[in-house]
Amino acid sequence: MAREPFKRNPMKRLRLTVKGIVQGVGFRPFVFKVASALNLKGWVLNDEEGVKIEIEGDEEKLEEFLRELLSNPPPRAEIEEVEKEELEPIGYSSFEIKESEESFERSVLVSPDMATCEDCLRELFDPQDRRYRYPFINCTNCGPRFTIIKDVPYDRDKTTMASFKMCPDCLSEYHNPLDRRFHAQPNACPKCGPKVFLLDREGRKMEVDDPIREAIKLLKEGKILAVKGLGGFHLACDPFKEEVVWELRRRKWREDKPFALMCKNLEVVKELCFLEEGAEKLLLSKERPIVILKGKPSSRIAPSVAPGQNTLGVMLPYTPLHHLLFEDGIRCLVMTSGNISDEPIAYKDQEALERLSKIADFFLTHNRPIWMRCDDSVMKVFKGKPLFFRRSRGYVPKPIFLKGAKRNVLALGAELKNTFCITRGSYAFLSHHIGDLENYETFRSFEEAIEHFKKLLRVEPELLIHDLHPDYLSTRYALEKDIPRLAIQHHFAHALSCMAEYGLEGPVLGIIMDGTGFGEDATIWGCEFLEVTTEGFLRLGHLKYIEMPGGEKAIREPWRMGAIYLEKAFEGKWTMDRYKELGWELLREGVKRGLNAPLCSSMGRLFDAVSSIIGLRDMVNYEGQAAIELEVLADPKAQGNYPFEMDGYVVDPLPMIRAIVRDLEAGINRSQVAMRFHRTISKMILQVAQRAREERGLQEVVLSGGCFQNLLLLELVTNLLEGNHFKVYTHHKVPPNDGGISLGQAYYGSRWRS
Repeated sequence: MAREPFKRNPMKRLRLTVKGIVQGVGFRPFVFKVASALNLKGWVLNDEEGVKIEIEGDEEKLEEFLRELLSNPPPRAEIEEVEKEELEPIGYSSFEIKESEESFERSVLVSPDMATCEDCLRELFDPQDRRYRYPFINCTNCGPRFTIIKDVPYDRDKTTMASFKMCPDCLSEYHNPLDRRFHAQPNACPKCGPKVFLLDREGRKMEVDDPIREAIKLLKEGKILAVKGLGGFHLACDPFKEEVVWELRRRKWREDKPFALMCKNLEVVKELCFLEEGAEKLLLSKERPIVILKGKPSSRIAPSVAPGQNTLGVMLPYTPLHHLLFEDGIRCLVMTSGNISDEPIAYKDQEALERLSKIADFFLTHNRPIWMRCDDSVMKVFKGKPLFFRRSRGYVPKPIFLKGAKRNVLALGAELKNTFCITRGSYAFLSHHIGDLENYETFRSFEEAIEHFKKLLRVEPELLIHDLHPDYLSTRYALEKDIPRLAIQHHFAHALSCMAEYGLEGPVLGIIMDGTGFGEDATIWGCEFLEVTTEGFLRLGHLKYIEMPGGEKAIREPWRMGAIYLEKAFEGKWTMDRYKELGWELLREGVKRGLNAPLCSSMGRLFDAVSSIIGLRDMVNYEGQAAIELEVLADPKAQGNYPFEMDGYVVDPLPMIRAIVRDLEAGINRSQVAMRFHRTISKMILQVAQRAREERGLQEVVLSGGCFQNLLLLELVTNLLEGNHFKVYTHHKVPPNDGGISLGQAYYGSRWRS
């Protein structure tokens, strides 16, 4: 039998466009190494769409190359899509890395800032390494990205490192495709890179041998330091010294809101906190968020770190400078945002000196500029998955896929915890945490960030989406622009933000619970039961309306809501003596006359009322404080719940208020009352959902709004609903609070049919 002639694999040439987070993460050297190992020829370069590859060789080798490309990319890369085109071979003789191209369309995805990798940490603490103790060590797998980028493509001359000329050694690494620092744009060393300085509060440079070791000494002595990080300044001090932490609170004008902690390593976190499932993974992730964990009573952390809390917000070091601060015996530091009260975080040196000089005793800073301020991300873990409280550093500007997007829009978010969102094609780019748009400085930060995102993304929005509230600064911003715009209701946007995470189109039952949102009937909504699709919503019901005595003052003074609920529950025949002392009699007359007493259906205000009625919190020093402390107080072992009434989908909580008062008069511990209250709210939600399923056929439920940051409530509600065979959707990509609203607005606007 004749042998079949040997067939050589035919030569092929492919042109590949790799889209995703593929610039500044070592993708080109990875391609170079794989292609070289397989003896393939061609080239790779960065362009405005991502990474472009032309590669030629045997068909089997090309298939192996593609498998490796998709299954084993660099650790910080995220491939979204690979476009492939087959071309005639042209006989490339080698494989090379070309310089970046520029074209009109810019669709490259910018990488978020990344924590220092293990390789760089080993070098940082190796006395034989030329970067030993160099506080700006980085490579293609770690370091600053978003906060130093001025423009794309991501090349050094378009970053704040442009003014630092690389020395021959760094330049050699930068141009070597086999080196870990090949085209690492922030690459530097002690000879050629940024330097650290220690300044006094007058801005005078302190002549010390080692600014970092001197800073450690000052921290041990009980001083407060402003420390320049990736996205701005932190205020740091010793968390074990009550008098030092209290002094930081006094200077910062931050009475009760918890401070974040930075721990040397995971072992220290375990000494201070209980680690639940999923928390360790989050803490050690390249994003390095602040994770809120239950604190251990034995931790010895000063009470003023988190007054009235049983939790601590902790993170691990994420820059080389942070790691170096934990030398010489320091195990943990307060590391809170460098600002006063509700101002944006300081990120420029001169600005920091002007704004923080009355808080910080000294400044540990450096001469690598920050281009875009970016606060730390904050999250909890719910059922092993992340639950964002603030989505910022480490996650921004990573996009979220938007199903069915048809146009590029700019969604302007809410007033509190503001973020905005720009869409480009099928991607939604949520901004970093901007803050509360209640002062000029924050609003300027909002405007500057919008312009920066538009520049990076090369997007001119076709449509603006804003909240219904006419007095929000974000609404005013929209009204001043000569661009088509749409206003959508606050709680509709909340529901859509959760739907966008899962690509839901509805109809679903949206259960939205928060503090306040401007309603379509010009009242203040806040506990809403909505039938929602991506095209609109039907308000099925809500918490029964009640007045807010004194308007917005009732948000800062929960006793006002306690008093009005008692007034309604007992028809004016019973109230508390301390309410009379606080001025209820006069305020009551104003309510009767309809003076500054807007109607609300707010669950947040009901939490406030109960917190005050049981004697927990009559005044608050930060948003949500009364509700947070009510959650902390609740005894999980307590059984039972309180009565309430339903008229259709409208829930009347007054029977519950009367039952709470009876429990208090009977001497029932208020921790049991707090738990029964939480159980009652979950029962309310279940009954509404059951009615909606029976009458409207709604089987899927989305939960959103700031009240669902309360993990006790969230767990009670999800367990009840799932136990009754509902499909429940909760947030995992954006916060349930107002920080996620811009995604919901963008989801609506990007699909809007004009």
